[in-house]
Amino acid sequence: MERQKTDVRQEQIKSAVLDIIYTDGLKNLSTRKLAERIGMSEGTIFRHFKTKQDIVLSIIKDVQTDFIGNLRKIANSSSSPSERLERLLCATVTYLTENRGITMLLFSEATQKNDRELKENLQNIFNNQKSLASKIVLDGIALGIWDESTDVEQVAMLYMGIPVALNIELVFAGGVFHRENFCSRMMILLLKILER
Repeated sequence: MERQKTDVRQEQIKSAVLDIIYTDGLKNLSTRKLAERIGMSEGTIFRHFKTKQDIVLSIIKDVQTDFIGNLRKIANSSSSPSERLERLLCATVTYLTENRGITMLLFSEATQKNDRELKENLQNIFNNQKSLASKIVLDGIALGIWDESTDVEQVAMLYMGIPVALNIELVFAGGVFHRENFCSRMMILLLKILER
């Protein structure tokens, strides 16, 4: 029973960190603000995570397990390449909108702190996403669905830019964001590049 309570508390802490980063910015993330947001003492936070970096590393581990794990299942499924690409794209958009602040946290922490471990983890997440998108594109080319002269590396890089565009839209959306519309627009763009 105590184990579940610890897991629940850790999830609350991580969720609050992402929410503060999204709403108030990374510079305003403090253990005092975090404690206020979730209604616990700063001491309680440090019973669940020894340092702020431990919280960040735990969030990164979640990204690798939950997000990348789900993308890997999509990329390796037996659906058509078009269906897999759309599902991959929409899963990315869904994950990032449901976990607001995640990209800001990952990039800010890894670059500002110049932390080797954080940078390696971020690079691993980036490389996994890019290789999964590339796999789907290569499958579509091999099946003759998409143009064989397509520069797979460039398409994968374009796919990797979608979270940046998503973050910009989220910032300017004023709380109103239509995930399906965004996903459809990005998919149309990708298909225009890929189709013969």
